[in-house]
Amino acid sequence: MMVAKIRLNLRFLVKLAVTIASVIFYCEFLHYYVVVYQCHWPALNPQTANQNITDKGTQLHAMVLADTHLLGSRNGHWFDKLRREWQMHRAFQTAVALHKPNVFIFLGDLFDEGKWCRPEEFVEYVARFHDLFSVPEDAHVLIAVGNHDIGFHYSVNPYLVNRFQRAFDVGPVKMLQIEGVTFIILNSMAMEGDNCFLCKPALNRVKIISKQLSCAAGDSEACRHWQSLALHQYSDPIILQHYPLFRESDAVCNEPDEAPADIKNIMFRERWECISKDSTEMLLELLSPRLVLSGHTHHGCHVKHMNQGSATHEYTIPSFSWRNKRNPTFSMLTVSSNNYSIYKCHMPQEITVISIYVISTACVIAWLVKKKLRSQGIIYTKVSRHID
Repeated sequence: MMVAKIRLNLRFLVKLAVTIASVIFYCEFLHYYVVVYQCHWPALNPQTANQNITDKGTQLHAMVLADTHLLGSRNGHWFDKLRREWQMHRAFQTAVALHKPNVFIFLGDLFDEGKWCRPEEFVEYVARFHDLFSVPEDAHVLIAVGNHDIGFHYSVNPYLVNRFQRAFDVGPVKMLQIEGVTFIILNSMAMEGDNCFLCKPALNRVKIISKQLSCAAGDSEACRHWQSLALHQYSDPIILQHYPLFRESDAVCNEPDEAPADIKNIMFRERWECISKDSTEMLLELLSPRLVLSGHTHHGCHVKHMNQGSATHEYTIPSFSWRNKRNPTFSMLTVSSNNYSIYKCHMPQEITVISIYVISTACVIAWLVKKKLRSQGIIYTKVSRHID
């Protein structure tokens, strides 16, 4: 009789453990696949292609995210840090496994405390970033620097700038071309326009890139001095930066992941929430980008900037961290040398995961109560006899 009761209790405990493990496995692993699987790469619309630019026939699939804000030693509880990093890691790696992007774009504020951390902590920061956001060896990784990585303009110093640039192979302004698609990566803090140690070289580099683009577009005069070996053909560039281009506020935004209503109409300060109006006009005039991707605000937005009669679309990507955004998203960009299309992929919402845990816990408790009532004290019989 006693052996039968022990076996019954053991079977019950195994069922309970399997149930709990299954709920955790679904919430912390499988749920990411269920949600991210519903996303897809957007198709290119032939009607939006620039017919004046040669299409190489190759499409890039770029995963675009911003403001991961990996916590350091100062801010946040250890469990908050563990939880947020696990969520970002699982969402990112699930997208990599399911959708196989070949370009990864990070739009700044990789770190939350990059502007404060000591050298040894920065080394650990970089290693942790590469561990959480590991990518296939043949993938391209494009990284823009953010104010939390090196500080706002007033606090930037050469050491912080050089430290980040060495770690991630970026500069104040960097141009590269992948399969005929031209990307220009900008340091937003270098767009202050005050001729500081960071801003003056950045402005000069923007002017040189403008000439190189003109040469690639067929300007023979520009080619006399400014031909670039990095440009194998001309394509309207895509700007990647942390700060958005100038806009008065987020009131113009109409996205499912836009800023909450209580802050949406707060006016932006130039050089803090966005780059200045003068720098915006300069970039649009010199570079004539077809697309601008930015972050910084932690909320989604789509803005159309007019430049010499043509429109430049800007997409501000919300924070990838659940710590900063209740409904985080990342963008999936399909792009060729003369066309692009962008799609917003919604990630699992924390409230959904919490709800699953709460409902599952309630079901387990109900099951335990029912089991106890039906067992007529079998569990307690086992315990009391064991004590005796």
